[in-house]
Amino acid sequence: MQSIPVDTSRLGALMCVVKPEPKIADFESKEVKKDRDGNTIYTVAVTVRQDGRRVSVIEISVTGEPKGIEEGMPVKVTGLEAFSWAMGDRHGISFRAAAVTPVAAAPASAPATGGGKVGGA
Repeated sequence: MQSIPVDTSRLGALMCVVKPEPKIADFESKEVKKDRDGNTIYTVAVTVRQDGRRVSVIEISVTGEPKGIEEGMPVKVTGLEAFSWAMGDRHGISFRAAAVTPVAAAPASAPATGGGKVGGA
């Protein structure tokens, strides 16, 4: 399966819509999918907003549990790759990334200070 690097700078705003959960390899046995080294693979559903109002949801697989990500939170995706797949009559594109991390919140502005005295005079 050939990987295709994805330029995330062209994907616009990325937001988590389903927080990270272990990827299931076998739905009957509930076996969790692991990588070659035995690390759990997680899936994060992320919205991708491109031109204007058009929004798509993609599920991104990542090795190891992404920390600090909650639903509705802006995220940064590093090393995103796309893979085309086909099984019988079914086909699609899957996504894998090196990391999915929360976007740091902008620092809150300092509270305004009044120049007057506090208390009685």
